[in-house]
Amino acid sequence: MTRGNPLTWPWFRPFARRGRDFAGFGDDATYLWPRWLVLRAVGLVFIVVFAGILTDVAGLIGPDGVVPLPEAMEQIRALFPNQVEAFLRYPSLFWLSDHAVMPVLVGWLGLFAAFALVGNFWPRMMLFICWVSLLSFVKGWLLFSGPLVDGLILEVALLSIPFAPAGYRPGLGADSAPRPLVVFMMRWLLFRVMFESGISKLLSQDLYWYNFTAMDVLYETAPNPTILGYLDHQLPHLWHIFEIVLTFTAEIAAPLIAVFGGRRGRWFALGAWTLLQLGIQLTCNFGWLNFASIGLGLMLLDDQMIAEAARGLRLRSLANFLQASAVKLRPPPLGRFRRYGLYTALWIHFYLSVTVFTTLAGPPSNRVLDSVSRPLSFAFGGLGSCNAYTLYSRLDPFHFVAEFLGSNDGGVTWHPYEFQHFPQALDRIGAFSAPWFHRFEANLQVQASANDQAPPIYGLVATRLLEQKQPVLGFFASNPFPDRPPQMIRVAGYRYTFTDYATYRATGNFWERTYLGEYQPMTFIGPTGNIAQVTSSFEQLQVFAHYGNPLAQTKLGILFINGEEGVQRDPALAAKWFRRAGEQRQTVAQLNLGLMLAQGDGIPRDETEAFVWFTVAAHSGHPAAAQERDRLKWRLDAHIVSAAEERAAGIISELEAGPASSTAP
Repeated sequence: MTRGNPLTWPWFRPFARRGRDFAGFGDDATYLWPRWLVLRAVGLVFIVVFAGILTDVAGLIGPDGVVPLPEAMEQIRALFPNQVEAFLRYPSLFWLSDHAVMPVLVGWLGLFAAFALVGNFWPRMMLFICWVSLLSFVKGWLLFSGPLVDGLILEVALLSIPFAPAGYRPGLGADSAPRPLVVFMMRWLLFRVMFESGISKLLSQDLYWYNFTAMDVLYETAPNPTILGYLDHQLPHLWHIFEIVLTFTAEIAAPLIAVFGGRRGRWFALGAWTLLQLGIQLTCNFGWLNFASIGLGLMLLDDQMIAEAARGLRLRSLANFLQASAVKLRPPPLGRFRRYGLYTALWIHFYLSVTVFTTLAGPPSNRVLDSVSRPLSFAFGGLGSCNAYTLYSRLDPFHFVAEFLGSNDGGVTWHPYEFQHFPQALDRIGAFSAPWFHRFEANLQVQASANDQAPPIYGLVATRLLEQKQPVLGFFASNPFPDRPPQMIRVAGYRYTFTDYATYRATGNFWERTYLGEYQPMTFIGPTGNIAQVTSSFEQLQVFAHYGNPLAQTKLGILFINGEEGVQRDPALAAKWFRRAGEQRQTVAQLNLGLMLAQGDGIPRDETEAFVWFTVAAHSGHPAAAQERDRLKWRLDAHIVSAAEERAAGIISELEAGPASSTAP
């Protein structure tokens, strides 16, 4: 082997040349048509993005939304000692105004710019407007930013600004060809999206990837799997092993082949990457993430590759047109200040992109590099446009669903708030909604899966449901309380698993679920109209009792009469709750109220009233009440017994005419 500079080794030269070509510094490639296609794809993604924002903005940050914009901005201000730091960390147009009309204006501004970008009008300015508009929402609405879906399109948009042709109506932009460094940055972004997604799965040390069972659980644990995801889950384990091989081929092997395999290698990488992204989009519904990834994958092409493909398909006229239009012109010269500014910004972005992933990978801390990275991250980290791409590096152990349930009868009956799209009803599977992103449901699902304790969004949503705020109610399939609003909201946690195909054919159910417990404390409307969360099981029992739950009233009476479970004995309160429960046909409460009246336990003794309640309870078949009634009957005068029996008959008649009480809280 020849010693010396590796760049002079004969076997290394082809790889070096191909790497140079991949980086955009080759001599024979042009990128006019790939650029045109990529920018149209970016514009289409932004149309979907801003259409979704305009659909959801009232319920998310409107005046009656989950987190009204003024409250969100006030929370940001409270995080930092001065406004400059707050703006650097959370840059947003909403600093100009947090009026309710501002998000709508910014959303329409972004949508207009997205359509203009698709129409190839002033692409650099339209990309900047799209980027600023989306960044304003990502930083301004706090709880509702999907880190991967938003982060990817923000980074693509930012790097696409210098990549796009100059001018108002640039056409193909032959006189504004992309600079080699800009081509490199776009392809470097694509390489990162591909390679980081794969390598992070290995670095995570998640056993699902190491023991080849990841695909056995991936579709079941995806936030919103489709019917194809359900059917794929039913396939044999050997098929799922093949899917893992395909995944690592597309995410680890393909990007390396794209760099060092020349144009054939890039065709292979594009095919593998597109196939993987289409498969994920059709089975898992990750919003616009996969669509944007496919569009970015077109950066693997150059004009000569597209023309050659047209020739291979015997489309000679198209091939000749593509070849003739791919004029190779030098990029227009830049002034010194603009040139240095552009190159400095791009290399800073490159450096940050490396540090973001290496930090995630967990190498030892380096004092020198940290002294550079920290100020750069502080200055540019708030832009949200330099991310690590680690989707599914770790898999959830199971599919967790937190369900909102409301009650307007003191917790006797509970009615669920049905999601429109994500798993809840056992006989429903997700529709093919991608690239649309159901932001509200997606964030509830993702945050629940990532947190053992309910994050703030669940308490905020529960509050808005109690307040009957229409924009938030609109996120659900229907309002289960159209006539009388709920008094309390609880959030129950469930483990969801796919049924097998035989069960589906027999029952029509895609899911079966197991109750895991309450995900967050119950939220309720207090006696004064205030909204709060219960802090103990005793307080929850008091809330149930206050709103007329007869079983809770009975239980509360027993606690107060016996002084159990840390509750101070209070016979007067016990008698109050026994009476209220007894008036709702609770025989245990009727018996206990009769005993307290007969004995004068903490309340005035009244054997006649006790006889009345013993008689009422005995009529319902309570044997102990019948014994107490008969024992007391011989001690009372006949005319008193007659009057008491007549009064008891009246109470029994009223109770039987009213609705029956439930035996469950």
